[in-house]
Amino acid sequence: MDNIGFGTAASLIDLVFSWSIQDALNPILYKGQIKKIPTIFTSTAHYYCSFVAPLVEETHADLLSAMSRLSRAPSYQLHSIESETNYRAPTDFSYKIVLRKPGNSNQTDVVTYKPQAGDLAALTDVKPTCISDLNRPKMPYILAYVQSVDDGKLSVRSSKPIMIEQDMQRNKHIDLFFVFLTNLTTNVRIWNALHPNPILADLPIINKVIQMNVSKNDEKECAVCLSENDSVMIPSIKSYNLNDSQEAAITSCIKTWRCNHQNGHVKLIWGPPGTGKTKTVGLLLLVLLRMKCRTITCAPTLIAVMELASRVMRLVSGTLEYETYGLGDIVLLGSSERMGMDDHENLLHVFLEYRVEMLNKCFSPSTGWNASLSSMIDLLQDPRGQYGRYVTHRVLGINQDDMDDPLTLEGFIKKRFFQYNEQLKFCIVNLYTHLPTARISLQVVTDMMVALDLLRSIETLLNRYDYGDEILSIATKTCLPVLESLARSFRVPEYIHKFMIKNLCLDNAYLLFCTASSSSKLHTERTQELDLLVIDEAAQLKECESTIPFQLPGLRQVVLVGDERQLPAMIRSKISGEAEFGRSMFERLVFLGKKKHLFNVQYRMHPAISSFPNKEFYDGLIIDAPMVKHRSHEKDFLHGNMYGAYSFINIAYGKEKFGHLLSKMNMVEVAVVCSIVGILFKEFNATKQRVSIGVISPYAAQVHAIEEKLKQTNSGCCRSSDSGFSVRVRSVDGFQGGEEDVLIISTVRSNLNGSVGFLSNRQRANVALTRGRHCLWILGNETTFIKSNSVWTKLVLDAKTRGCFFNAHEDKHLNEAITTTLIELQQFDILLTMDSPLFKHAKWKICFSKDFKKSMSNIKDKEVHKQTIKVMEKLASGWHDNEKKKMTVGDDDGCCFGLLQVSLIGDGELSLVWSVELEMVKGNSEWVIQVLKVWDIVPLLDVAKVAQKLHILFAEYTVEKISRCRYQCTEGNLVVPMKWVVEDNPIEGHEDDKMQCLSTSGDAHSNLNPSSNSNSNLNPSSSSNLNPNSSSSSPGFHYAIAIAIIAIFGSLSENYINLLWLITLLKRKRGL
Repeated sequence: MDNIGFGTAASLIDLVFSWSIQDALNPILYKGQIKKIPTIFTSTAHYYCSFVAPLVEETHADLLSAMSRLSRAPSYQLHSIESETNYRAPTDFSYKIVLRKPGNSNQTDVVTYKPQAGDLAALTDVKPTCISDLNRPKMPYILAYVQSVDDGKLSVRSSKPIMIEQDMQRNKHIDLFFVFLTNLTTNVRIWNALHPNPILADLPIINKVIQMNVSKNDEKECAVCLSENDSVMIPSIKSYNLNDSQEAAITSCIKTWRCNHQNGHVKLIWGPPGTGKTKTVGLLLLVLLRMKCRTITCAPTLIAVMELASRVMRLVSGTLEYETYGLGDIVLLGSSERMGMDDHENLLHVFLEYRVEMLNKCFSPSTGWNASLSSMIDLLQDPRGQYGRYVTHRVLGINQDDMDDPLTLEGFIKKRFFQYNEQLKFCIVNLYTHLPTARISLQVVTDMMVALDLLRSIETLLNRYDYGDEILSIATKTCLPVLESLARSFRVPEYIHKFMIKNLCLDNAYLLFCTASSSSKLHTERTQELDLLVIDEAAQLKECESTIPFQLPGLRQVVLVGDERQLPAMIRSKISGEAEFGRSMFERLVFLGKKKHLFNVQYRMHPAISSFPNKEFYDGLIIDAPMVKHRSHEKDFLHGNMYGAYSFINIAYGKEKFGHLLSKMNMVEVAVVCSIVGILFKEFNATKQRVSIGVISPYAAQVHAIEEKLKQTNSGCCRSSDSGFSVRVRSVDGFQGGEEDVLIISTVRSNLNGSVGFLSNRQRANVALTRGRHCLWILGNETTFIKSNSVWTKLVLDAKTRGCFFNAHEDKHLNEAITTTLIELQQFDILLTMDSPLFKHAKWKICFSKDFKKSMSNIKDKEVHKQTIKVMEKLASGWHDNEKKKMTVGDDDGCCFGLLQVSLIGDGELSLVWSVELEMVKGNSEWVIQVLKVWDIVPLLDVAKVAQKLHILFAEYTVEKISRCRYQCTEGNLVVPMKWVVEDNPIEGHEDDKMQCLSTSGDAHSNLNPSSNSNSNLNPSSSSNLNPNSSSSSPGFHYAIAIAIIAIFGSLSENYINLLWLITLLKRKRGL
């Protein structure tokens, strides 16, 4: 490994800086050099070393991915640059840079991106549009790592000296751009954890997790502790309606923490979807808080951290004696901007940044608690003396704030009282809210509340009575002793630096929340040791990242909560993924056979939803809670079996393709999703039944396409939850831990070879299938899934067995959405088939010639496409064309034997040329049926050319075939196809063949029946004037022969057919 610097680099940044641009762009730079991470380790050094190479490869993959998106990367122009005082060439090139503020730019990147510590950027002399812009003759490849950001100034370290620095300092006009690539904060922290201080390298917890095997006695309770009374260990959790498995998990964790005879325990709690994992962990943390156990709670992401912190806040808020007193024992760490604290006001009382700001005001030497309390006491004790000093100061001009119009004694007392009172109220509320209980006792808070009440009384009296009134004097004398007692018993430190306040909060807190990565800060910002580490969503956390909180001093026990059968950590590098870099400690310990405590009752999903995941992923171990089996959990948001609690909706006509960011998308599924959401919204407006909808897809491009389509077609749908109707569209990975009333899954994949890509991942499938509460509707392609030989094959077969399989095109609204999308996408290879959703349930079977398909593809006007398909839908339904819109070629003159029909499209500039044909159908007996054949779509005057070609074809038809093609059977106002049972020759037919009208009712009748008195001479037994094979000397025969002969002579035949066609046109227009 030393040949690539894994063991010799001083830091991860040094290693990144050592890569040339060719190295950075080489996707197989480390291929063959990354060993698989073992499941057991021989030593602490072996443990740490096993993760280093995969970490470097993952960092390389992050950089390579960022470079592939270079043209879309956020960038700023540099305003200034200068060397730092710690600049040490040739190894440490440190600079202070200031970025130019974005002007009236249309780019969105400068709005959303703000530089932060840990950012890795490229420095270029042009705004890059391609990778070659990173390495130009005047500006070679340079990377910059942001070490800190202070008031808009970035302290950076660059990979090479920036040669144009002096030119910029001389105010020469030189453009230099700061181009964001990626943030390496977490990777740097992991690197540091894998190269620990030797003092921290041999911790009991670390030793426990690297043991070669799991001890058989690992889960046995301490013999000494067994003799102790269990009742004192768990304070009041019976009232929270926990099930047996949840209560047992909390009890076990508390017992392990209370045991002082064994250290290094690692407990696994297994929480499948919907089993109340977050609730139970929240209650565990509440109990630990009450028992003054110094606990740090971590999770892989800020979202997960904030969700758990919010849960604990709700639990704690109902148990506090004085409003928010006690919240000072809870600390939430993180960046205000990244956490979006403006939208999470419920967490401000425990958020460290906000807490430091509030306490900084309370600790202010001039306006804080000490000064305000002292000033109020002085004012109440000797108001005249205070007024005298005020007057003296005015005369001497000492205090410029008092140079307004002079105040009377009474005015002075009121103004000063109200001023000090406001300051005290602010300080009291924020002190008992934000100070840890170790620094402010309950007795002090009680006295503060009494003081507030007394001051409130004085404030009321000052507004009613004059100064000197006896009742005001009594109130003042009552209040003074309380204030003086507080001044003696409680004073706050007057810190001048905010970091001192931060350390005060961290050192005295009992419950800390942060990401696993940011727990690294506690190594320097907290001096007090911690007792217990709880990691939520532990199966989503890379094991190497777990080592960051595992190294916190003092830890004796660890609780890992997660589910290794859901999604693991995301890994960008395939090489690192194959090396098991994304594997969690939770998963590895389970693999080694360590016992995990299962939550075995699910409270989220309707039993119809939970059935398949429980059987497929959890071996049937999960029980449905009574509440989800109750009738009240069944919600009929839409009518119809397709929209029941659980359904697989087959999207047979979709087509997958690459879309946004080279991810896959399926626009037919997008249309179906938006149609369903639209129907739900319409139903909501009618019933006002509240509903939250989640739409998830494994592909980012599909998520983007659905979001855009919803904005365009259902803008009113995406409302806030306050309205009672909400829609969230997310990736599967981004929805882990989430749940909604109705969940729609768009699976995207639609191909003939059964390829489903990473959709075949069982963990991803598990997450996707377990997010819905009342309804789960899965959109996918049956054929693709059946051939995939994956979990989705089982899902489709299970849905069919349970009667939960439906075809989208069988629903009127969904079929309309499908066909509209296919038309918009010009996917005529799907639309112009006999199995097309347009004609699947039509009365007439419809066939298409190659000429027609080619002509449709050449037409670019989508409106013409829609009009054409509308006409064909009507024809297939048996609709009779308006006489002005339809013509029969050669009705009266014999051209095309009256078979060829023309329907005008739109304003009549284009014509749809079609005819009725015969098709053989084999079954128990052979049938000949009438079908529609669409020959072409051409300009009106080109119909004659088509007729010329087809006349030659029709001339080869027998009289019987022509007769049957022209045979009409009507059902009310509709024309329905006929069919004949054929015993011998299905094309020639016989007069006594059985004939049947394909009608859905019994009122169908034929208006061209050979036995009728119709004007049409189509009876095969009669002397037909249309039979080209007849030897009759009738005029009709000679006419047909003449047409056939003329057709042999190219231009002459064309002119003659044109003439016949124009005559037909004129007759039709004149109503002849």
